[in-house]
Amino acid sequence: MSELPDGLRLRRAVPQDLDDVMWLEHASFPTDAWSAAQMAGELWSPHGYYVVLETTDSGAPTVIGYAGLSSLAGNPVADVQTIAVAAEYRGRGLGKVLFTELLDEARRRDVHEVFLEVRADNPVAQAMYAAAGFEQIAVRPRYYQPDGVDALVMRATLPQLPTTTTGIGPIGQETLGERD
Repeated sequence: MSELPDGLRLRRAVPQDLDDVMWLEHASFPTDAWSAAQMAGELWSPHGYYVVLETTDSGAPTVIGYAGLSSLAGNPVADVQTIAVAAEYRGRGLGKVLFTELLDEARRRDVHEVFLEVRADNPVAQAMYAAAGFEQIAVRPRYYQPDGVDALVMRATLPQLPTTTTGIGPIGQETLGERD
């Protein structure tokens, strides 16, 4: 995970975050925000991994960003569902922090390929995804409604986390070549 500035904390989202996430959803995506029912389904889904970024330095924590990943257990493919950062916190690399955490979780789930859609009129997000190794593979015309904005479909192959060897073979025996 990327280094967070002082006064911010990244944590796993819980269903009780729904109101805060929905406030930020509507502020970030005023014309095509998800419904509360859709977001609740994502937060409760056993296949989802949602995180929130919140302030910790004054009073009650305030959610200033969130992001979500979806992947079925055992499936080597995942989808980035959403990323949002409050307007007053943009331009500080916090979207990248959230995105990096999703990719780290995908690796922990042994995902090999990640897909996402991004608005064709969002060059900042497109650049962040391209810098992480994502390539455009398709266009979904007029995907974002009611604006009629195209979605660029992007994909990346993830390098896998290094595996650790324990010296124990598949049936509990020592691995070949490590015997005295």
